[in-house]
Amino acid sequence: MQYTTLPRTDLEVSRVAMGCWALAGDMTWGPQDEAAGIAGIQAALDAGINFFDTAELYGNGISEAMLGKALCGMRDRAVIASKFGPEHASAGGVVTSCERSLQFLQTDRIDLYQIHWPSRKVPWEETWRALEDLRDAGKIRYLAVSNFGDRDLQDLLRIGLPVSNQLPYSLITRMIEFDILPQCIEHDIGVLCYSPLQHGLLTGKFRTADDVPEGRARSRHFSCRRRLTRHGEAGCEEQTFAAVDRLCRIGEELGRTPTDVAMAWLLAQPGVSSVVVGVRSPEQARANAAATDLQLDEATLTALTESSEPVKQALGRNPDMWEGEAKSRYR
Repeated sequence: MQYTTLPRTDLEVSRVAMGCWALAGDMTWGPQDEAAGIAGIQAALDAGINFFDTAELYGNGISEAMLGKALCGMRDRAVIASKFGPEHASAGGVVTSCERSLQFLQTDRIDLYQIHWPSRKVPWEETWRALEDLRDAGKIRYLAVSNFGDRDLQDLLRIGLPVSNQLPYSLITRMIEFDILPQCIEHDIGVLCYSPLQHGLLTGKFRTADDVPEGRARSRHFSCRRRLTRHGEAGCEEQTFAAVDRLCRIGEELGRTPTDVAMAWLLAQPGVSSVVVGVRSPEQARANAAATDLQLDEATLTALTESSEPVKQALGRNPDMWEGEAKSRYR
């Protein structure tokens, strides 16, 4: 396992983090057996993953509670990141959310506390000062954000400097490279990447757009003619699956899975601190941990980047995977 220190902190974290949303067993992911989830967390620790990302939103505390239960007696081996939603961005809401998360997590501090999505109603000063008060009280260690676009980040930087920004980023989801990633690099803000396999598209399991189950064929990669999409765009199905095909062929040449290659490409990108990957079982935890063993040479990195450039250009600057420009949740 490779490790890195998050910018301007003393948090040494694994470059592959365990994403804990799926542990909630909600309608997005389907039922989750608690014993299997706890075993997955403990297997991740044993495999060298020490960074765990959760949120109050994930099952309304179910994910946090399972993580707290799994880490009982092993808390000092783990770096815990959690998040609160924009509906709790007021000073009182931030404090209440933090106290609730601490209770679910069975801990006295959260290592990395993130604003899950920007609030459009509460001034940044109020939210940030509440976070600073919690830090001064020892209940959180470092302040961070998630899903902050270019302008939101610019506004926040006038009053505070987060140590990280958690964003959607993968070989075929490169929208942040236009504006947000350069800004994070300029201000030494670590990027935590979620959806690094784009909901399974980069595992090689699906080789054409029609192979993808309806519930997963909703992102802007897919045509608006598909029933569950809401972005209203043409999509870029041909470009997306040409990139997936190239990824799979490179994996075959290297004797590695497409997942390993996609993860290795992402870990090699400037500004990326850690990649957040969902785990629901011990087998998934061990497989994800092994991804850091692969180092791609420059020629391979370039080939992968070039293969997905048409997807990047088609999706453009809007970082929202699900909504078109007019309704994008990013600004």
